[in-house]
Amino acid sequence: MDPITTALAAFAAVQKTVQVIKAASKTVDDVSSLGPLIGKYFGHKAETTKALAQAKKTGGSNLQQAIEIEMALLSQKQFEDELQMIFMTTGHIDVWNKIMARVAESNKAEIEEARKQKAAQKRRQRQIQEIVEISIGVLLLVLLVPPTIWLVVKVLGG
Repeated sequence: MDPITTALAAFAAVQKTVQVIKAASKTVDDVSSLGPLIGKYFGHKAETTKALAQAKKTGGSNLQQAIEIEMALLSQKQFEDELQMIFMTTGHIDVWNKIMARVAESNKAEIEEARKQKAAQKRRQRQIQEIVEISIGVLLLVLLVPPTIWLVVKVLGG
């Protein structure tokens, strides 16, 4: 599946979770019962972010898909504002702030992991390049030294 399709599928999962949370928030008295659903929402949102990053790397999205993605991002932002309001009106803004801090922490960890993977990839590429260079050097040494020795012996001995 191409990255744009993956991103759109991830957005669909986010939207489905949003619908479930909205329905559940109307019937619950305590926001703590929304915890698993909110966790699911942020999990799907993280998948969406990864898919979008991959889509941006590959490029080539068409205008319609770009607009769909922007509208989905706007929808997510609006939902998070609504969710924050639910926590505020129930007197649990401190819980919301902790959730957001944990989300930010998770995002930082993912960025750091991506940085480490990129650095490891660069190291592997550098090692492969060194092996290639050494192999070429050894091959040239094996091919050029014996004829040179033979030529020196022939000129000095002959």
